[in-house]
Amino acid sequence: MTDPKKIDILRVTHLRGPNIWTYRPVIEAWVDIGTLEDHPSNTIPGFYERLIAFLPSLVEHHCSPGVRGGFLQRVREGTYAAHIVEHTTLELQNLAGMRTGFGKARQTSTRGVYKIAFRTRQEQVGREALVAARDLVVAAINGTPYDITTMVNHLRDQVDDLCLGPSTAHIVDAATARKIPSIRLTEGNLVQLGYGINQRRIWTAETDQTSAIAEEIASDKDLTKSLLKACGVPVPEGELVKSAAQAWEVAQEIGVPVVLKPYDGNHGRGVSLDLRTQSDVEAAYALAFRKGGGSSVIVEKFIPGNEHRMLVVGKHMVAAARGEAIWVVGNGVDHIDQLTDDQINSDPRRGTGEDFPLNAMLPSKSGEIILELERAGLTPESIPSKDQRVLIQRNGNVAFDVTDLVHPSVAAAAALAARVVGLDIAGVDMVLEDVTKPMQSQRAVVIEVNASPGLLAHIKPADGVGRPVGKAIIEHLFKLDRDGRIPIVGITGTQKTGRIARLIAWLAHISGKHVGLACSEGLYLDGRQVESKDCANWEAGQRLLINRSVQAAVFENGSKAILAEGLAYDKCLVGVVTDVGWQASLEAFDILDAEQTFKVARTQVDVILPIGTAVLNAADPQVVELAELCDGKVIFYGMDPNQNVMSEHRTAGEQVVFVRDDQIVLAHGLKEIALLPLASLKPAKASQPEMVMAAVAAAWALNIPPELIGAGLRTFESNPRKTPY
Repeated sequence: MTDPKKIDILRVTHLRGPNIWTYRPVIEAWVDIGTLEDHPSNTIPGFYERLIAFLPSLVEHHCSPGVRGGFLQRVREGTYAAHIVEHTTLELQNLAGMRTGFGKARQTSTRGVYKIAFRTRQEQVGREALVAARDLVVAAINGTPYDITTMVNHLRDQVDDLCLGPSTAHIVDAATARKIPSIRLTEGNLVQLGYGINQRRIWTAETDQTSAIAEEIASDKDLTKSLLKACGVPVPEGELVKSAAQAWEVAQEIGVPVVLKPYDGNHGRGVSLDLRTQSDVEAAYALAFRKGGGSSVIVEKFIPGNEHRMLVVGKHMVAAARGEAIWVVGNGVDHIDQLTDDQINSDPRRGTGEDFPLNAMLPSKSGEIILELERAGLTPESIPSKDQRVLIQRNGNVAFDVTDLVHPSVAAAAALAARVVGLDIAGVDMVLEDVTKPMQSQRAVVIEVNASPGLLAHIKPADGVGRPVGKAIIEHLFKLDRDGRIPIVGITGTQKTGRIARLIAWLAHISGKHVGLACSEGLYLDGRQVESKDCANWEAGQRLLINRSVQAAVFENGSKAILAEGLAYDKCLVGVVTDVGWQASLEAFDILDAEQTFKVARTQVDVILPIGTAVLNAADPQVVELAELCDGKVIFYGMDPNQNVMSEHRTAGEQVVFVRDDQIVLAHGLKEIALLPLASLKPAKASQPEMVMAAVAAAWALNIPPELIGAGLRTFESNPRKTPY
């Protein structure tokens, strides 16, 4: 082809909740492939070879053939540019470290224009990956260069900056495995698990149960040690000092060798071990004082052995990792910095980001290493003789899993130390000669108890199997029969759905719950209108889900909101569909008829929990079709109890709601559970039996007793009370 081909991205929408594509957040993009509509991939000379040269990892995409290499098979046989952009976007996200797999590409009613939907865990990264994918595919089509390495590195930096850290993501993944929903509350690592009153919050390895007092105690190493000692936990003898001279005095009193470390430090910064001379102690004091930000310094008795990190969650030790000394071997040519880079940093497990279990090292930039080298008469610029072993770090690198080797008495001591300090999640640092032996048979001490411990050494150890510490944290926060959910009701359709939502919320409130409601008539808490504008949207819904006082929530979900934003919640207990009504406003989303509207309405039914219920209008044939898509039970409602759908459902022993002789009847199989006279209701409601039936059926699905439903119908106010918000 002589004329360059192009692909235009027409619009991009982030669907932040369940949507017509999938249960998870996706980005939906409309792309115009222009003249490429007439040029599928198999008609473009060299395109296949250029594409796989850019992205050989596309071989892992199964696509519709369902096998490794399936997508590339489609490219060879002939597929369209929009489909290729979809897969390329997914792969760029994967290469950047944000694993995703779901994607779809579908034609619209306009020739050459496609909708692409792809899973993304972070909107900005997803948007940038989309643009990069478009540019890469265009380059492969036109045979022009594309710098894939630079782009992947950029996206990787974006993932590091914008996505959840690996520790937090590990906990959230464990929650997802338990079907516990999550909401990211900030751009950082503050995450809500669960909804409303049943929510819990985490901030990496801190939880809403982590005591601020316990954190203060843990940061005060001297106080921590005194409390541990008082409770029988072995700790090294030591003292707080405020000068280098005093440090040497204390070292002489307790006996060398000693350890010096900052009073207020972490991550092993400023810690010097096995100090035996006055000059070493004074130099170590200066380092600890500087690394500790000018605070006091602790002098402790040096205990031979390896440092270990024990992760305690609740009352139990759930993971353990061991550290080790690091050496380099001289070759008579290179200086210590170069030897370290060649022999230590070449380990693929080492790096500077959170994804690496071991840190990269540069002796000339580390005060601790420089001090260690000076004790051996060396500097980072020294050139060791051939085969000379040089100690770079005596301890640290605590990333070698030993969980299965820990003696029960060692685990018990770690758990006791965390309990004494008062932390629900703690990293307990211990020095042990042998982790497999009882505490009393060796010189073993607890040297620190840390709040907000790092989890990466246990999730992704340098050696050994990763431990499910996220699962342990979730089990600590949620009992095994709890999922952090509250009863949620969602309503979609075009038939008075706002008023139905208000009535359901009132019936739930009458049953004794604090109820939140987001609908087209406003935002409500316990029947009080706190915002009068249209709140049938994602943002208003999220406000209810993060509210700790809300015990149940009701949401109106119009088709436009589902198409533009997705649902505010991941799953619901009750889903109500009044009708599958197409509206002209849906043309903007390329939804052109009732058949396509059906796919929008089914979103509400698709998210009903297996223990939940779909409340469906038996008078609408398309709504009836939704019943077979529901994972839970179904309640049909309708004016005519003898209609085939109603009678068959009732004969099968299921629940229906209908009107007979001016009474709303609740029937379970052939048994009539309750009769609610329409004459006792307010005239406005009595004249709208379909609306009332939908609300009554939803309340019944929430297990609200019929007597309370009747009371709620009699007391419902069409004009809400207002309160400032």
